[in-house]
Amino acid sequence: MLNRTRALAAVLGLSLTTLGAGAACSSDKPTERWATTENTNVKIDWDKVNEAYKAADGPTDLERRINEIYEGDEVISVSVRDENDKTQVVTGFFDNNKDGKVDEGEKIFTIKRELGNGEAKYQTVGHGAYSYYQSPFLTIASGMAMGMMMSSLFTPSYMPIYTTPYVTHPNRVAEISTQRSTYRAADPARFSKPSRTGRSYGGSPSTGGSTPRVRGGSRFGVRRGGPLLTA
Repeated sequence: MLNRTRALAAVLGLSLTTLGAGAACSSDKPTERWATTENTNVKIDWDKVNEAYKAADGPTDLERRINEIYEGDEVISVSVRDENDKTQVVTGFFDNNKDGKVDEGEKIFTIKRELGNGEAKYQTVGHGAYSYYQSPFLTIASGMAMGMMMSSLFTPSYMPIYTTPYVTHPNRVAEISTQRSTYRAADPARFSKPSRTGRSYGGSPSTGGSTPRVRGGSRFGVRRGGPLLTA
């Protein structure tokens, strides 16, 4: 009888230990989910991103414009690459490892521009947490208001400049951040709000949270597989 009682006590003890370990693991999962989704749901006004590319005078001007649009704390680096005399690809990315290269997991968006029949068409596609966004093909024709980066396409002497890609140098990140801080300080009503970064800490749908909050898209953006986005 004594041996049977000791055996029962041992089984109960083992069960309680296993239950406690399971509870500990369960409590760890939300912490891990929150950690991996931090800084991935900052709002981006995609209408303004599309307009910034059309209005930019060059890659450094585009860097400035994109980072003034972005409301998070990270700096968005830019890659500009001419695939040929008709096609240009612009990539916005977080250079997390500071190597001055575009790694697949760092991409935020890609803009692809193609020239043909006297007009240019470009499209913006989001990546990662922003993969819900895809613009229609936007048309730019000669004579429209645009920056030098786009308008140079329509000059008889046009030659592709970025066959060797331009990529934001890691040393420029601090300079861009300082410039953006000055820009934000000039508009405290907009940037002094506690929710300035627009983070939605529930995570993305893939992690069990809510969809990243979106600004813009009313004119240029569509949700993939869904209706036209509203502002």
